[in-house]
Amino acid sequence: MAPTEPESVLDHVSATADIVVPLANGEPPTLIDTLEANANRFEHVRIHQMHALYDRPYLHGRLRPQLGHVSYFLSPVTRPAYLEGGLDLRPSNFSEVPATLRSAAAPSLVLAAAAPPDRHGYFSLGTSCDYTASFIGEIPFFLETNAQMPRTWGRNQIHMSQVAGWCEVDRPLIEVEPKAPTPLDVAIASHVAERIPDGATIQVGIGAIPNAILALLHGHQHLGVHTELLSDGVIDLVEAGAVTGVAKTVNRTKVVATFVLGTRRVYDFVHDNASVELWPVERVNDAREIGRERRFCSINATLEVDLFGQCASETLNGRYWSGSGGQADFARGAMYSPEGQGFVVLPSTAKGGEVSRIVSRLGPGQVVTTLKNTVDHVVTEHGVAKLRGRSLRERAEALIAIAHPDHRERLRHEARSCGFL
Repeated sequence: MAPTEPESVLDHVSATADIVVPLANGEPPTLIDTLEANANRFEHVRIHQMHALYDRPYLHGRLRPQLGHVSYFLSPVTRPAYLEGGLDLRPSNFSEVPATLRSAAAPSLVLAAAAPPDRHGYFSLGTSCDYTASFIGEIPFFLETNAQMPRTWGRNQIHMSQVAGWCEVDRPLIEVEPKAPTPLDVAIASHVAERIPDGATIQVGIGAIPNAILALLHGHQHLGVHTELLSDGVIDLVEAGAVTGVAKTVNRTKVVATFVLGTRRVYDFVHDNASVELWPVERVNDAREIGRERRFCSINATLEVDLFGQCASETLNGRYWSGSGGQADFARGAMYSPEGQGFVVLPSTAKGGEVSRIVSRLGPGQVVTTLKNTVDHVVTEHGVAKLRGRSLRERAEALIAIAHPDHRERLRHEARSCGFL
């Protein structure tokens, strides 16, 4: 099958199609441009996607009802579009997105970016596997091959005979620069890093605190990586010899992720690198699969924690900021892991110290992302609160102890009023 013009994708889009698009750089920009330019052909087409990186008119509701967007995790691009009413947000744990799509949308087509076919006729979905690869063999794929997309290994391969069509582009991938950690970030990170043993398998996201944690693990030995997101910080650990994966149970010696996002450095690192495998999120984020690893360490950030230990990680002041993502998946997986540990990290305050992120009760509209019964450790710059297996009184005392000193007395007073102490 030879490549075609992008417009040929229109032959595969019904008037009321539900279309799956990968997250981040897995989006095929030229194909989505084509859909937007021809939206008058449609009646009620919906694109389903997590964490979109390209800002587009249809995200803001300007092409409704012909073309609309359903998000499963808000990005800096889709967050304002959602708040202005331009798109729908469907809550779902990352591990469950494929099942949610099958039950709630009945998708009929996947549009995805890919690396050019190899000499055997196989495309690689490049930086993505996520929920998209789960549909290989189930529904048609139309691919946009990009000469600058890395060819990755794992379970994100699709043969030319299985695609409805493909086109060719040559464009740079969007890059996300690592955030430089502040002294506060390093203080939080140090509490986590000192609790991660040699031979542990780690999951860590993107951001200043995760970067600081990774930087503090260079002296460790035989770490494994099993994470939804693979970013630049992991490369330093591999090159330092800290990551070998020999102590892993699942996919021993392999760095496992479900998508890649960072700078060109990480895209070059994963290109044709057999030590890195991308697997569908149904496997990577499956708590039962995670629990097979001994000494699994899950590290995720949150925005607010109450004295029960409930973590509100997707809303800010009662308004949606992101989505559920994989936080609950990995927190529960760490519970199942022999000698596993789950860490939820956050600065103790916001707004220059005026607002405590440790609160007696979550504010109105705040959504619980990780349940109190699942949370293991909560970490701020002031220390670590061990919660799993503790009473409500013990939880409140531990959390107040890691709140900022300026807010502790008020928190104790509120805890007594609530009957926690």
